[in-house]
Amino acid sequence: MKIAIPVKDENLIFFPNAGHTPKFAVYSMTGSGMFKSFKLEEVKNNPRSDIDHEHPEEEHACNHGHDDAEHIEQHNKMGRVLTDCNYIVVKKACKNTAKSFTSQGIKLVKYNGESFQTDSILKEVSSKFI
Repeated sequence: MKIAIPVKDENLIFFPNAGHTPKFAVYSMTGSGMFKSFKLEEVKNNPRSDIDHEHPEEEHACNHGHDDAEHIEQHNKMGRVLTDCNYIVVKKACKNTAKSFTSQGIKLVKYNGESFQTDSILKEVSSKFI
């Protein structure tokens, strides 16, 4: 099973806004129950070319429509780059971001905690991975 988590860079610091993240860390999960473990497989670049990665908490402020075909296609690139993942952990995701993942069969797992450490976050939400 593979889980993606949005991160700022290779230091694996969680990036709260999944649609604006610069990168995705992809982990494999093995074991079950208290024996679950996570191994970093790779860090993938967010393929979107229409965003500012510097403002993780900022609401998406843009001057184009969220239903514009090109804007939706930019979102869809994210789902396609993570097509091998079963889950993605998110704090924030607009409707187009969520749809980009769910259309590829990737389930969203909401994270509401305060940690920015991916290993802590994965442990906190691991009960949601079936």
